[in-house]
Amino acid sequence: MDLNPPPGENYANPRICFFHVLFKAGALAFYILSALFSDSFVIIFVVTVLLAALDFWVVKNVSGRILVGLRWWNEIDDNGESVWKFECLDQEALARMNKKDSWLFWWTLYLTAVVWIFFGIFSLIRFQADYLLVVGVCLTLSIANIVGFTKCRKDAKKQIQQFASQTIANRFSSTLQSAFSVV
Repeated sequence: MDLNPPPGENYANPRICFFHVLFKAGALAFYILSALFSDSFVIIFVVTVLLAALDFWVVKNVSGRILVGLRWWNEIDDNGESVWKFECLDQEALARMNKKDSWLFWWTLYLTAVVWIFFGIFSLIRFQADYLLVVGVCLTLSIANIVGFTKCRKDAKKQIQQFASQTIANRFSSTLQSAFSVV
């Protein structure tokens, strides 16, 4: 992934980008600054996890669809097995996606998890098991979105490759048929 956002392009969905970043930044900022607001671990836990859960929901249900054209969910089938479901826009729509929106989506998705890992290590070093619980919940929500969208992106690439190879095969066979029907 490129470290720099694409030049010369504006965000196509600035409000969605704002909310994509807002709850991530809110959860991280509240966790960092919580000592200034409250001495109660319960309040810190509830507010931080609530902000992380809002981030999870916004990313999974809104910004993932609009900024990168991907959607995922998990279902339990009749046999009790967990089944991943993926949706993506068609190839033309994916090609029209704003590069800056996509860049923001993927970088904030991964960067948030890295920051939570850092906080987890810091909590371990300071022997703060209660704060490790907060970090663990927030990191789990963050990683769930990473896994879901990464699998979804891989599935979308596979679908595009299958469609391309199927289209090429169909055109090749129709060309052969027309060539042999002429003879």
